[in-house]
Amino acid sequence: MTIPTLEDNRVKLTLLGMSNYKNLLEIAQEHNLVQYSPSKIDTPEDLKDYVQTAVDGYYNRTTIPFIIFDKQANAFAGCTRFGLINWKNKVLHIGWTLIGRDFQGTGLNKHMKFLMLQYAFETLKFDKVEFRVDERNIRSRKAVEKLGAKLEGILRKDMLMLDGFKRSTCCYGIIKEEWEDIKELVF
Repeated sequence: MTIPTLEDNRVKLTLLGMSNYKNLLEIAQEHNLVQYSPSKIDTPEDLKDYVQTAVDGYYNRTTIPFIIFDKQANAFAGCTRFGLINWKNKVLHIGWTLIGRDFQGTGLNKHMKFLMLQYAFETLKFDKVEFRVDERNIRSRKAVEKLGAKLEGILRKDMLMLDGFKRSTCCYGIIKEEWEDIKELVF
């Protein structure tokens, strides 16, 4: 698998790995950054384990993790990945996105997601991209809906969170037949 670099005038997404994850240490320690995530990343050891899991997935062809560099701010902004990649059925998920507070609401996420959707549909030739969001995470749900993704259903009490809460997960999707219209209307 070739290692993709996804880039436009605002953002550069390169492969996240053990050689560059330390650029995320400060962001990972921001209070409540992953409030709606089942992942623990707020210590250097936890972040290292989180990235190692992503790297292992890359070598198993089930994930493609990216570190996010914001060209406008000239700084690393977080990480994201393609995950649960199903090469046979041509479906993958975009998620595991952590963006530092200073970069939220700046338009960075829209640039990132465009590049990722474009790569999934136009380069990988996948049929569907899915997003999974905690039902309580209204901000992320609205962001995914602004991308043109449609709510396909809610998995009730399907994931155990760090604090013991059993969350319900909203499942959103974009299919390849919708991509051209979304590309024109949203981006």
